[in-house]
Amino acid sequence: MYANYEPLRSRLERMEKTGVKLYLNGVPSTTEYIIENCVNEDTVYMPDYVTDQNGKIKEIRYDLVSKR
Repeated sequence: MYANYEPLRSRLERMEKTGVKLYLNGVPSTTEYIIENCVNEDTVYMPDYVTDQNGKIKEIRYDLVSKR
């Protein structure tokens, strides 16, 4: 359904499998939910990457996102 967003989907799924937590507007989320509710062809969303003390990504946050 969202074939144009495969690179984003693949990247988020890969990170989620390694234990990175995903959030949408401050609420725990999943790759599928972010793709379905966050991706909008008129807007580019820049996520916030939260790292641990060693610089490893531990969270990806999509905040202030308007659902379609």
